[in-house]
Amino acid sequence: MRLHRLWIVFLLLGLAALPRLHAQAGGSPYSVTVPVTDTSDEQRDQAFSTALAQVMARVAGGQDLRSNPGYAEALGSASSLVQKFQYQRAATGLVLDVDFAPASVRRLIGKLGVASAGIKPPVLLLVQQANGGAVDPAQLANLATAAAARGTTVVFPQPGSEPDPALVAAADPATLARINRQYHTGLVLLGKLHDGTADWTLISGGQAQRWSNQGTDEDAVLADAGNGLVDRLGKQLNVIGSATSEGKLWISGVDSADEYASLLATLDNDPSVRQVTTIGALNDGVLLDVSASVPITALATSLAAGGRLLLQGEPHEGADANLRWLR
Repeated sequence: MRLHRLWIVFLLLGLAALPRLHAQAGGSPYSVTVPVTDTSDEQRDQAFSTALAQVMARVAGGQDLRSNPGYAEALGSASSLVQKFQYQRAATGLVLDVDFAPASVRRLIGKLGVASAGIKPPVLLLVQQANGGAVDPAQLANLATAAAARGTTVVFPQPGSEPDPALVAAADPATLARINRQYHTGLVLLGKLHDGTADWTLISGGQAQRWSNQGTDEDAVLADAGNGLVDRLGKQLNVIGSATSEGKLWISGVDSADEYASLLATLDNDPSVRQVTTIGALNDGVLLDVSASVPITALATSLAAGGRLLLQGEPHEGADANLRWLR
């Protein structure tokens, strides 16, 4: 798309300057399932506390709240925030489904003196055995549990439509676009299990982080991987701004009026974004002036990780951060 054509799009849509609108986060971060041994009051209250700890970590963007004054008291009053609960039989035994009142949880986090970093998207797990065979989701329970305890949820590929791990590792745009649409995330954890060790690659918005770990057995390896995953996501995504930041954001791959409108709607729906003003356009790219509650580089990282059809892009002159729109 040529420069003058894209400017016509701006004028027709009347979106050259876009103020913040009210938006709600998607997903169900206020619902948790926890195992219980029986239906006694003691077990139920303990389960409520465990569930609330997970929900608070989720809503606070994965921040560690345990050292905040009032945290223990908050867990002790978890039952007062429960909206509904239900016991169910699962393959692993008895579980308790707990739904908390969203407004009450948000008020509680505010009382703990914590600014929300926004709810992180889930992480898609693609884990293989040493021979290349896929690991059954049930075997990954320790990884999922360790991550959930610190506010990070995981999802598993739907049978018959598993993404190719090699294409994910190579950050193939078409593969990542399908993952964005199907699982609503830009986060994928690739794993290869060996005897007592494992190799991991976290793909976040098309960027890769790699590490290895070991343990006394497979369960220990997986639990350590879950904590390692949360640690790396925290360094990337748990950026809290104390004041409004402004910067230039370049986004390439915007090839039509519909895509431009979708891009602006995506930015508008992000709770960190205060205002967006279009500065210029060239071919299939647009340069935006963005006001946000976090630094622009942190905003770009969050957008790319959030399953919003955006990847980290190539550097562009005059831009503080760069993204690529996926089709």
